[in-house]
Amino acid sequence: MDSGSGSVITMWLMDVAIAVAIVFIGRMVVKSLVNLVAKLMRRAEVDTILVNFISSIVNAALLLFVFIAALNQVGVDTTSLIALLGAAGLAVGLALQGSLQNFAAGVMLIVFRPFKLGDFIEAGGVVGVVEEISIFSTVMKTGDNREIIVPNGQIYSGAITNYSARDTRRIDMVFGIGYDDDMLEAKQIMETIVAEHELVLDDPAPAVAVAELADSSVNFNVRPWVNSADYWGVRAELIEKIKLTFDEKGISIPYPQMDVHTDK
Repeated sequence: MDSGSGSVITMWLMDVAIAVAIVFIGRMVVKSLVNLVAKLMRRAEVDTILVNFISSIVNAALLLFVFIAALNQVGVDTTSLIALLGAAGLAVGLALQGSLQNFAAGVMLIVFRPFKLGDFIEAGGVVGVVEEISIFSTVMKTGDNREIIVPNGQIYSGAITNYSARDTRRIDMVFGIGYDDDMLEAKQIMETIVAEHELVLDDPAPAVAVAELADSSVNFNVRPWVNSADYWGVRAELIEKIKLTFDEKGISIPYPQMDVHTDK
């Protein structure tokens, strides 16, 4: 082996050693940077799911940069490699367009937090309690204990109704009485029943008022306020109590009827 060949091998070995050093030191630097980014995000009270996901993305991107630098050190043409990775990324992006939409929507849901775990919401055509929020989908439990996984893109692209966002809710009910019934007595009964219910709030004050003179009934709007957690229970109890009291007092609740006339 001549001195020229030995020199080439020596330089190549030195390049390999430098490449190994780049990988070794680069991985430590990347780990430190990723930990720093995660620490800053946690300090800014960013959601844990988003912290972990962004940390993974940053870690993968920086490690890719380190390995490209190491390959470049040993003489590999990284220009072609970068172009190939770019083309592959574009192809994957087009193939996973729906998934990317769900991912983007998941990030928006986690950042802006229109709802949180345990909230009762209506979104993406589903009504239920939020059990899990991930990057690509949201898991909801319905009232009959079904688990439904809804893509985040479907949720974020439509209206989101969060029934748990406020501490209090108004119960909107409509009761109709017959035209021959005593309207003032019926109103007094409903006002008394609502006021005496222990879970109905005094502020805002409940309202009972005539809503309309319909075709076959005089309709009243009954609108008490309750704590959000008490909504369904109070609503059911008020409807039951008003109906039973109307029956007891002889106040009718009209229902649609059809008169059939026949020729003799």
